[in-house]
Amino acid sequence: MNIIVCISSVPDTTSKINFTDSGGKFDSDGVQFIINPYDEFGLTKAMMLKEANGGKVTVITAGDITIEPVIRKALAIGADEAIRINMTPQDSYSTAVEITNYLKNSPADLVITGRESIDYNGGAVGGMLAEMLDLPFINACNGLHISGDTAEITREIDGGIENISTNLPFVISGQKGLVQESELRIPNMRGIMQARTKPLQVIEPLDNVQLTISSGFEKPANKQDCKLVSSDNVADLVSLLRDEAKVI
Repeated sequence: MNIIVCISSVPDTTSKINFTDSGGKFDSDGVQFIINPYDEFGLTKAMMLKEANGGKVTVITAGDITIEPVIRKALAIGADEAIRINMTPQDSYSTAVEITNYLKNSPADLVITGRESIDYNGGAVGGMLAEMLDLPFINACNGLHISGDTAEITREIDGGIENISTNLPFVISGQKGLVQESELRIPNMRGIMQARTKPLQVIEPLDNVQLTISSGFEKPANKQDCKLVSSDNVADLVSLLRDEAKVI
């Protein structure tokens, strides 16, 4: 089984976020980058499927040379090889186009993406890939079992769980539940050493499509100081809610 896992490099949630160029550019100085958590669920599931069914796991991402430590971590976790599309991703569409260009020449039995990235929260790459490759797409998967050429999949829907059966190949976007957090794999020393010698292929983008998705960034407004009102001072409480908070 040939499994492709799409991963992205995102800021750690504990990082302090700043912007430069008058709010027009994300400031990456001092920011720790990690594998997108939803993608890591997908990568772990891919490793389990490989161990159960045999095959190969390839991770693919779009980015410049600065994201290679994140790619090496994916290889240390257990991926067999990695593909880096040498571009700075600006939007979901251009990323999906370039991954599709690769997959058209190197077809996969299963393509796994994360439900969304935790930085831009677009959640669009998986569906775009499926459309461009003319493959079935199952979103927000929290369960996957493959036997032969048939897959049994579960996904969350409003008010319940949907059970789906389909044949390979297909595209899924995974989330928590696809594997449990306790099943996520931490690279050990042997994996880290092996990652140094595993293939990491750098390819150039073919279409070079770029869309403008934002004109600038700004931080949320600082929270106002909290005012405490005595429980027996109802008049002041009502006045603050009406005149300052303007919620009544």
